[in-house]
Amino acid sequence: MINKKRIAQTAVALLTTAMLIQAVPAHADSVHVAKEGDTFYTLSKQYGIALNTLVKANNDISPYNIYGGLKITIPGKANKVAAVATESKAQAKTITTASLDVNADNKVVQAWGKTFDYSKAVNVKATAYSADPSENGGWGPVDYFGNDLELGTIAVDPSVIPLGTKVLVTGHSHPGLPKQAFVATARDVGGAIKGHRIDIFIPGSKQSVSTFGFQDIELFILK
Repeated sequence: MINKKRIAQTAVALLTTAMLIQAVPAHADSVHVAKEGDTFYTLSKQYGIALNTLVKANNDISPYNIYGGLKITIPGKANKVAAVATESKAQAKTITTASLDVNADNKVVQAWGKTFDYSKAVNVKATAYSADPSENGGWGPVDYFGNDLELGTIAVDPSVIPLGTKVLVTGHSHPGLPKQAFVATARDVGGAIKGHRIDIFIPGSKQSVSTFGFQDIELFILK
C-alpha cells in the first residue's frame, strides 16, 4: 500500500533542498581575514583572481593599509577561501625557528639547516619600512631598481654594502619577519640610510612595521 504521507514528506524535502541550492550563488563572494604581509597583489595570486577585480571589490580599502585582522572581499571564491584557510592552519603547525651556528674561523654560518659561506660579519643599526607612500619618497612600493618591494629587500648605504649584495640578517625581532635569521638582498637606498645602517622592508601596515623601532643586528655578507 502506498504511504501518501511519506511521499508528501519526501516531496517537501526535495523541494526545500532545491530552493536552498538556488539560494546559494554558484560563485559566491567570501571574506579573507588578512594577516600581516598580505597585499592585494599576493592575494590575487593566492586566489587566482585578477588584481583589478580584487581592488574594485574592496575600493574602500587602501592598498597601503592592509593589516592583520582586516576583512577583504574575495569575489566568487567562497570555496577557495575556505581551502586556503585550512591550508594556512596546517602550515602554521609546521613552522620552525631557525637555529644559528656560526663558525668564525671557517667563516661559515648555519641557519634553517642550510650552510652559508660568508666573507665578513657586520654589525649595523636597523630600522624598518613599509610600502606606504610616505616612506618611499613618493615613488610607490618599489625598490631602487623599480621592482616590487618584497620580504627580503633591504635598503643600504652602497658605499658600505654594495647594491645586489646578499646577506644573512640575524638578531632581529618582529612578528612580520622570519625568526632568528633570513636571507635578504640590498636592493634599495634611503636618504637617512648612511654608514652602518640598514632599513628592512616588512610587508604590512605602516603602523605595524613602526613597532620594529631601532635594533642592533648582525649581518653576514654571503659569498
